[in-house]
Amino acid sequence: MSSLRAIDLTVIDELVDFVRGRGYVLHFSDSTFAQFFATELDVDIYDSAYADFGGSKGKRLRCFLQKVDDRTALLTLKALWEHRVHHLLRAGQADPVNNAEACYLTLIKRLGGSPDDAQGPQEAPKVAFDQARIAKLRDDVLQLSSMEPHPRGYAFEAFLTSLFDLYGLRPREPFRNRGEQIDGSFVLANETYLLEAKWQSAPTGAVDLHGFQGKLDQKATWARGLFVSYSGFTDDGLFAFGRGKRVICMDGLDLFEMLERGLPLEHVLDRKVRRAAETGLPFARLRDLF
Repeated sequence: MSSLRAIDLTVIDELVDFVRGRGYVLHFSDSTFAQFFATELDVDIYDSAYADFGGSKGKRLRCFLQKVDDRTALLTLKALWEHRVHHLLRAGQADPVNNAEACYLTLIKRLGGSPDDAQGPQEAPKVAFDQARIAKLRDDVLQLSSMEPHPRGYAFEAFLTSLFDLYGLRPREPFRNRGEQIDGSFVLANETYLLEAKWQSAPTGAVDLHGFQGKLDQKATWARGLFVSYSGFTDDGLFAFGRGKRVICMDGLDLFEMLERGLPLEHVLDRKVRRAAETGLPFARLRDLF
């Protein structure tokens, strides 16, 4: 736990919400907020551990600053202050918060003065991003395109297993039930998802989507499905598949953009699940969700 008091957290709120209002943090969108924490601290700020007070960026920041040790809180505030100063300079505006720098320096002093003087962390924050593994997976998925179709299908399944494992989604490799093949499974938010993975030249149509839904219909009513088609899905196929199914969809562009932008897989899937719940549609592009 950090040394920050309730009144300190209120001061921090004032220092970071002046750009877009309460609940926001500076100029950050959801994706750039995630990228800030990934780059500066190697932390997944959208982990449920930081949602005790709510899901907004401001509430997640407050929860994070309370839970981590003083050195991590200090590093976080210094990085936020750099972004704050850069934003004000770029906008060419005076600081709208009275005595902002004095308030900031008071907070820094409370936490140890500077990263060089601060004690080492007693409670490390949840490390979420193994950047070397992310870079390798990004390279791996590009290299798969040069493989022959049959071995590429198996390699794609192995790639997805490694991806789910990286983000702690407890993947299970492909398995066979009587009369059917399942490409794997994983766990998201305590819900079990079956996996269908395809890498073929043509986009996936309604036949394959209905076939996967048929597999789900034979399982427990709480089972859900993720259909990953690297070549995407046809508009007619998605229309014929219809609404209100237990399947969400992901394509190759989603995968590449997720790895390129450093977005956590579980956060991407959570957004897709929520959009499907709100619209009934199985597929929403990542770029439309962030």
